[in-house]
Amino acid sequence: MPARILAPDDLALLLGTAPGLFDRPVDPAQAKAFLTDPLHRMAVVTEGAEILAFASGTILLHPDQPPSFFVNEVGTREAHQRRGHAKVALTALMDEARAMGCQGIWLGTEAENTAARALYRRLGGEEVPFIGYGWDGAFDLD
Repeated sequence: MPARILAPDDLALLLGTAPGLFDRPVDPAQAKAFLTDPLHRMAVVTEGAEILAFASGTILLHPDQPPSFFVNEVGTREAHQRRGHAKVALTALMDEARAMGCQGIWLGTEAENTAARALYRRLGGEEVPFIGYGWDGAFDLD
């Protein structure tokens, strides 16, 4: 099943996402802002009008180096896990980032997220030690 990069005219698809894919319900204003911002991208794998898996990210601009790409989140509906959908979505997202001139793609995940870590290794990701800091609820899960 191929993935595609969402565009601003895909707002209805994003708003129609049933619970269970994203951490929270899709917020209409945030969804519109995301889809219309040229620095944000989301690749999705769909079946009809249902998003089965997604990968989203942000182009990071720097004054002294080429743009890089941060993968914000990768998710798959529980009933569709272990079928390769996340791999397809993440590959499409990384291809989009490279096509836009990004040099360097990175993400972070929890140490105990073994399924995600296995996926990232299968895609050739280099695992490096990383310490994260957050402010103002940056890592809140609820």
